[in-house]
Amino acid sequence: MLGPREVLNRLKWSEGSLDRARITIVHRGAPGDQRVIAGSDIVLLGRSFMTVRGAEGEVEIPYHRILRVEVDGRTVWTRSVVHRKNVYSI
Repeated sequence: MLGPREVLNRLKWSEGSLDRARITIVHRGAPGDQRVIAGSDIVLLGRSFMTVRGAEGEVEIPYHRILRVEVDGRTVWTRSVVHRKNVYSI
């Protein structure tokens, strides 16, 4: 199974750019704790993070924060969420 880094690299190298992509990330404090990043704002796809250009300058976002990758409105990758139950023993 491909991870978000591999998906973004395939888009970058097969499409020639990430301009058509939208990436949803966990962004604590934002509405719904999510933020959408335009593919055109990605400056670098590093080993464990991507560098993104924004109003606050360039920031590094770890790949584990990516929730979804869309291209032309179609989801091409999504993070599967595993819910864990808290188990208490007395």
